[in-house]
Amino acid sequence: MGLFIQVMIAGVTVGSIYALIAIGVVLIFKSSGVINFAQGSMAMIGAFITYSFVAQLGIPIIVSLIITFLISAMIGMGIERFILRYLAGASLLSIIIITLGITYMMDGGALAIWGSSNYTFPKLFPEFSFGIGGIKISSVYLWTFITAMVLLVIFLLFFKFSNMGLAMRASADNQKVAIALGISSKKVLSLTWMITSIVATAGGILLASISALHVNLSYIGLIVFPVIILGGLDSVAGAMVGGLIVGVLEAISGVYIAPHLGGAFQQVAAYFLLLIILMVKPYGLFGTKTIERL
Repeated sequence: MGLFIQVMIAGVTVGSIYALIAIGVVLIFKSSGVINFAQGSMAMIGAFITYSFVAQLGIPIIVSLIITFLISAMIGMGIERFILRYLAGASLLSIIIITLGITYMMDGGALAIWGSSNYTFPKLFPEFSFGIGGIKISSVYLWTFITAMVLLVIFLLFFKFSNMGLAMRASADNQKVAIALGISSKKVLSLTWMITSIVATAGGILLASISALHVNLSYIGLIVFPVIILGGLDSVAGAMVGGLIVGVLEAISGVYIAPHLGGAFQQVAAYFLLLIILMVKPYGLFGTKTIERL
């Protein structure tokens, strides 16, 4: 029973990080129809920038986080302003290839700067342990889960109640009508990419704090896509639910299933579940159904 509790806590914690990163991809897709394959690399770059400020330059953690988020926002804005804005009207395949190119550039740049070593991420939160069911749990899981949930709530409140959030929702629902109402699509897209980059960075920092910091941290981008499609490609709530489901599924698979199959089944468990779900609900658990004439 103690092992099961540990597995569930780890799964829910990691799942909340998946949800945080996935929301950024959903937001980009809702506002522009672009699928951002660079989300995982953006998370990895943000974590490395924070590590450099804290561990290598000795800047206090709070100041480092603020600077990192500002840099992340500038990166997101730069991608939209100087790359994607010039691809308006281009085919979806062309845009996908561009985002994949951004991914390889970020991964290659990180490898050139920080190398392929594993780094221990600086401690973000006060350390203590607490007991559940007779077992001790490290506080890092509690802090990480709380932080991810707080960020998710803040994002949802901004998206639902702020003027800019309403403009983003209007642009996502019908861009032509939004422009007719005086909403600047360029400003909305720029802000969307800035927010996406920030939430990716936050997710990368949280993931590095409970595991290790490595260039391969960008692999989280591959896990995020089953999360998004499982919940629904255009559903923010679906990204949250999908993230928790995938996180728990991976944790359970790694402990209880993978040892009997002789391989790392947890790495493909999300795709296996996705295949089953899409057979029943092709648009995901919360995705919007669309009908097209062929």
